[in-house]
Amino acid sequence: MELRTLRYFLTVAEEENITHAADILHITQPTLSRQMMDLEKELGTTLMIRGKSGLTLTGDGLFLKQRTEEIIELADRLEQAFAERNTYVSGVISIGATEAVGSRLFARLIREFSNKYPQIKFKLYNEMADYIKDSIDKGLIDVGLLLEPIDTAKYDFVRLSQKETWGVLMRDDHPLAGNTSITPEDIAEYPLILPLRERPRREIIDWMKREEKDLNIPVSYTLLSNAALLVEEGMGCAFCLDGALAIRSSPHLRFIPIYPEHTTHSILMWKKNHLFSSATSLFIQEINMLRAKIE
Repeated sequence: MELRTLRYFLTVAEEENITHAADILHITQPTLSRQMMDLEKELGTTLMIRGKSGLTLTGDGLFLKQRTEEIIELADRLEQAFAERNTYVSGVISIGATEAVGSRLFARLIREFSNKYPQIKFKLYNEMADYIKDSIDKGLIDVGLLLEPIDTAKYDFVRLSQKETWGVLMRDDHPLAGNTSITPEDIAEYPLILPLRERPRREIIDWMKREEKDLNIPVSYTLLSNAALLVEEGMGCAFCLDGALAIRSSPHLRFIPIYPEHTTHSILMWKKNHLFSSATSLFIQEINMLRAKIE
């Protein structure tokens, strides 16, 4: 017998009408009727007499109504007690984040969580994905915002719905700066600045349909903010994602998406089967609530 079913029964008993109760509960009338019949079957008794003018509780129905009111009151008090208790939870949550479109949603999540639990503080590290993953493994970072592809076998994670689009960052006086998209044939002859991280680097080279040795790659980078400065200095064009803040660091830089389009997603990731602090456990609960909204 679930608490939700008892709440349904109490609403039906108070309204004395299945249709009215279903409207209040925001479920369909057939669904509510089936729930009540299943409850009667589970208890092995008739709880209500169904008539043209409405419902009338039997003796067993009145008994259950009284006990249900007591159970619901206790449950509500318990929920409130935990809400008040959690309000005073304190601690520090360590976050590692790469530059991505998902950073905006993550920032909103942190702000909303901080409003609920003002005594919990955050430490935010902006690092490359491999460093964040290694720090999660060592327990130095609690939750990471990373970009796929990444091996998630040892972690729990939530994939964010926002699409991250690959493109090329170039100076606004570059010969290709007027393009609406960049193809492998367009960019192959120019100096390229590629991520140092192996997986995205390999995906870019595969998209180029060329061997790495046949490309002019004067610089490889870990953080785009540094690579953007090199783009400004004319060292080459940098492959990056549209969510990176560094692409907006100068009015003289232009981001152009690649074609055929190549996209990925951000994930929020934390260690699987790990004992976290109360503060971090609450934050992970908030992330899982986000998962429910996405799914």
